[in-house]
Amino acid sequence: MTSPASDGAATAVAYPNIALVKYWGKRDEALFLPVTGSLSMTLDIFPTTTSVRLIDGPADAVEFNGAAATGTAHTRIEKFLDLVRATAGRTERAEVITANAGPTGAGLASSASGFAALATAAAAAYGLDADGRALSRLARRGSGSASRSIFGGFVVWHEGEGDGEAGDLSSYAEPIGGDDLDPALVVAVVEAGAKAVSSRDAMRSTTATSPLYRPWAESSRVDLAEMRAAVERRDLPAIGEIAERNALGMHATMLAARPGIRYLSPHSLTVLDAVLALRADGIAAYATMDAGPNVKVLCSRADAPHVAATLDFLGDFVTTRIAHIGPGATLSAGGDR
Repeated sequence: MTSPASDGAATAVAYPNIALVKYWGKRDEALFLPVTGSLSMTLDIFPTTTSVRLIDGPADAVEFNGAAATGTAHTRIEKFLDLVRATAGRTERAEVITANAGPTGAGLASSASGFAALATAAAAAYGLDADGRALSRLARRGSGSASRSIFGGFVVWHEGEGDGEAGDLSSYAEPIGGDDLDPALVVAVVEAGAKAVSSRDAMRSTTATSPLYRPWAESSRVDLAEMRAAVERRDLPAIGEIAERNALGMHATMLAARPGIRYLSPHSLTVLDAVLALRADGIAAYATMDAGPNVKVLCSRADAPHVAATLDFLGDFVTTRIAHIGPGATLSAGGDR
């Protein structure tokens, strides 16, 4: 999927994905091995563009959204580059310039698109000849959900079998078809700012302390099997029903954590109520939410304008974007930045 960049520079673009059956919980923190498998839809909005160029110098240089990256953002990228260097048998430092077209850290999968783009560009810049599965496994080590953004359309991320190397080799994402469903996802942004509690911290706390977590994980495996069957038979209402119950169950595990973690805001609940009202009016619309306050509404392409207009009418606190199925991560020709 990638090819070595002869000049040690490459640029990649990747899009966020929204999990319809959620990834929530790691069984291995170091290798980012999930407790359960998950299934997502890659979008065609809010891409991340990332350039990686090998440099002479003692440290990596990272620019994020137009400013020098500091703190956790810089540390996560540098740690990921260390992994790429170790895999490639290289030592050169890198200059990384990355930018998100959508909100960052707001529950809109910016880390998924971010690390998928970084994995694709860094693999090329450091000369790794990686296929889709290898890139998916690599991206997983930066952000679990990034494993799915390597591919477009409907994508399943396998939890893998076992721990250590066996788990690492068997936990990857792959596309599963169903793109001819041509659904829409209406993204209702109610808070564009970064979350007070990161997804990583919330996930760790939930899996360690919530009495609801294990029952949800067991039911999520059932949801994944039923979701794959629904995609295979092109049953959009069933896909929506499974996605909504899976997401609400995930948020219930967070509310039950000790202490509780609440991403749901009053505005989130207003949007969720509006989705229920749409269904009562005969519109097949179903909500899903990641670890954040923003709501995504799955519906048909034909119904998407009506769904977006209904949510926009709720008030100035909500801004909508209509997304459709998007592509997998791509590498710029010739490694141009």
